[in-house]
Amino acid sequence: MKIGKATVPRSAICTSNEHQIVVRGLDLCQDLIGRIGFGDYFYFLLTGKRADSATSAVLNATLVAIAEHGMVPSVQAARMTLAAAPDAMQGAVAAGILGSGSVILGASESAGRLFVQIEQATQANGGDLPAAAQAAVAQLRAQRLPIPGYGHPEHKSRDPRVERLFQVSREAGGGQRFVAIAEAVEAAIPAVMQRELKLNVSAAIPAVLLGVGFPVAALKGVPMLARTASLIAHLNEELEQPAGFALSYQASQGSEYTGEVPAGFDEPAAGGR
Repeated sequence: MKIGKATVPRSAICTSNEHQIVVRGLDLCQDLIGRIGFGDYFYFLLTGKRADSATSAVLNATLVAIAEHGMVPSVQAARMTLAAAPDAMQGAVAAGILGSGSVILGASESAGRLFVQIEQATQANGGDLPAAAQAAVAQLRAQRLPIPGYGHPEHKSRDPRVERLFQVSREAGGGQRFVAIAEAVEAAIPAVMQRELKLNVSAAIPAVLLGVGFPVAALKGVPMLARTASLIAHLNEELEQPAGFALSYQASQGSEYTGEVPAGFDEPAAGGR
């Protein structure tokens, strides 16, 4: 049984022979190694196009902005995995990346799709961006869904990374249409939600990347790629300065058993075993 119509696997990304490796039509050794930075190479692999100066500046800025954010859950999962299997860094990196969903790392994709939806609605309603943004926010509220890329547990005013990414985009000559859409959503939220939710980095990333033509379907890959670099740094530190078992200990100390126990069972002290 096959899914889809293709019977031959095809790819336009890479081929090779005994003497040459070809990536997206270019010779890897002669045209790319030593001639292109990794952020630009990522874009080239993804699209088959060379990044122009605006795309390069914006993409590299977003990778730097989202790579590191301290002992977040993905980092804790990775460090505890490496503590249990110090010979398997690849498994520990995977443990950190597997949680890339709608809450952690995936909000950039959700926000980007929201912005594209609002842009399409704006074109359909005669160019009224505020109305399209308000309708989109109202629809999310009616469905009891979060507004992806808005609000932050620590940065109650705008996430400081937002303005810096917007500044990089402006100075590099990136398109500002999706920045305007992101700000229109922020402006629409108080009237619909009855409270303010400010832009965070997960909305800023798609706002600037869509402005340079980055594919919306690959938006989640940007924070995933960036966070992989951070995970490797944390795992290298874990090997030198272990914290994984300490993280596990802290979790066990704060946990409470809420199930039933057999007759005569002595309840341990809080956090005990």
